Amino acid sequence: MTTTTLAVLVPVLPFLGALAGLLLGRTAPGFARPLAVLPTFAAFVLAVLVAARQGGDGALDAATELTPTGSVPIELALHIDGFAALVAVLVGTVATCVQLYSTGYLRHDPRYPSYAALVSLFTSAMLLVVYSGDLMVLLVGWEIMGICSYFLVGHYWETPEARAASIKAFLVTKLGDVPFLIGLLALAHDTGSFRLTRILGAVAHGGLDHPTVIALLLLAGVAGKSAQFPLHTWLPDAMAGPTPVSALIHAATMVAAGIYFVARLLPVFEASRAAMVVLAVMAAVTMAGSALAALAQDDIKRVLAYSTIGQLGYLSGALAVGDRGAAVFHLLAHGAFKALLFLAAGVIIHAAGTNSLAAMSRMGDLRARVPDAFWTMTVALLALAAIPPFSGFFSKEAVLGAAEHVATGHTEHAPGAAGWIVLVAGLLTALLTGAYATRLWLLAFRGRGAEAPNHGRQPLVMNAVLWVLAVPSLAFGLAYGALPDWFDGRDLAPTLQTAVLGTGLALVGVLVTYGTWRHTTALAAGTPLGAVAAHPGGDAGEVEAEAIASHTPVYGDVASAPDPADPGRLLLGPLHRHAAAGFHLDAVYTVLFVRPVQAGARLVRFLDRAVVETYVQAAGAAPRLLGGAVRRAQTGNVQTYVSALLAGTVVLTVAAVLVATGA
Repeated sequence: MTTTTLAVLVPVLPFLGALAGLLLGRTAPGFARPLAVLPTFAAFVLAVLVAARQGGDGALDAATELTPTGSVPIELALHIDGFAALVAVLVGTVATCVQLYSTGYLRHDPRYPSYAALVSLFTSAMLLVVYSGDLMVLLVGWEIMGICSYFLVGHYWETPEARAASIKAFLVTKLGDVPFLIGLLALAHDTGSFRLTRILGAVAHGGLDHPTVIALLLLAGVAGKSAQFPLHTWLPDAMAGPTPVSALIHAATMVAAGIYFVARLLPVFEASRAAMVVLAVMAAVTMAGSALAALAQDDIKRVLAYSTIGQLGYLSGALAVGDRGAAVFHLLAHGAFKALLFLAAGVIIHAAGTNSLAAMSRMGDLRARVPDAFWTMTVALLALAAIPPFSGFFSKEAVLGAAEHVATGHTEHAPGAAGWIVLVAGLLTALLTGAYATRLWLLAFRGRGAEAPNHGRQPLVMNAVLWVLAVPSLAFGLAYGALPDWFDGRDLAPTLQTAVLGTGLALVGVLVTYGTWRHTTALAAGTPLGAVAAHPGGDAGEVEAEAIASHTPVYGDVASAPDPADPGRLLLGPLHRHAAAGFHLDAVYTVLFVRPVQAGARLVRFLDRAVVETYVQAAGAAPRLLGGAVRRAQTGNVQTYVSALLAGTVVLTVAAVLVATGA
């Protein structure tokens, strides 16, 4: 079987699994799990084979014209280079792990068949984005992911939180997709093609007439899809969906799509130095602001959501300094340890009997209850904090090293200002990442919250998936020496200056947070934590759904038992309240956009009812009144008609006599 055929089957198999799951899930629920796991796993295996055959050599290109358009053709095209091959393996790995994990996590959920089918469709759409060599076909996968995220985030649609989160995710991402589509059309107009290779060829020969406008339009869509400032506010609210969905969206699909798109078309953005500076500023604000917000969250999944936003900021920063190798390297490492973090959080949710709503401050010491989650999440948090030798250290240092090279003038791929912006923000974020990662670990595994009821051991498949993902979280970074052959050939080895600064700042964040926690623990030693009512057990999906539905943690009826030793409050001081609210961006958007739109809608409704409807009603009333008058004359009484006829005859006769006499 040729490599092209294998590559075509990679996105097709999950799509067929999704179609079969939707058709057979209700009528034959016993097939739901095999249809969820096997096609996705098969796609993963084929993606590995495609990567092995591609081997980091020249890109694999194949195309056939989809339909004649009369102008710019649309083609079913493949473009598989080293980036695409490895990212497809990441997508297949995480999607397979999520599907396996979900068989235990949602084993009693009556809507599991539709959930699993949507996850398969989501996976297929992302793989289409990864392999596509035509931007219009890429857009199809891009939009399918948007609608799948709407349904998956709103899986617990009975609850207002899930409904609101799904609508918000859909609308905010669509807000970016409108200029994104315009940018794609403008790019095709300037280059004469939607084909990726032709676009890059035209850009290389100076064939782009409006680089800044096109790049900024495309960045709007990237900001929405990859949750970058200012369109990032949907991602924390998306935690209302099931935890495995969070792992899929945050690690390998959707939010990775925007970053991957920029990496694919980086020469388009490099053609505009202004766009590169805008991208650098967007990345800096995103990574630093989200890290501060993560340090203030009490919701374990919201901490991870803001962490995702911050790590995506690193990826945008790497692209802003023109190093897509560093960006994709960190994308691969981040995909592994962030999926592990979310899935471990799902195990903690089950063990603590709490959803992520106000969860961490109410968690007791869970180390003995969830040893698998404890050890694997520790590995993932060390990778997140970029502590050597874990994978996050190597990939994050590649980003900081690339920024340092641009800032010091060693390369001209991007403006020096972009390098300094990314470098300073990246080092500050390294400090904050060490702090919030340590805080999460302390509150989840060494917290003083009230002891939660024991819900029993988690299904074996959930814990097994954690250990599978722990391997790349620990060891993938060591592959930095082999990856340049798959990318642009640039060295990804850590540089001494940024490695020392980045690791040193991360360790400062770890130590300061730990010292603050010890201090607050000593002060709170005499604080009564209160009693907790028991909650009947159930699987993790049931616990999570009930928690969202009740607006409180499924932790008992006592809401006065948070851990008083939260170091985040002391570290942030007066900034804590604002950081916990995401710096009130939702409130700002409500004032600037939501309320004006609502006021405009009310005005339109008033004009429709008070003006337009009045005229319409009047136009109908006049003929109705005239008809009523005519109807009164048509009584159906013969005597009345004869009397009227005689009266008319008399009147006409008299009138005729008068006229004749006058004449």
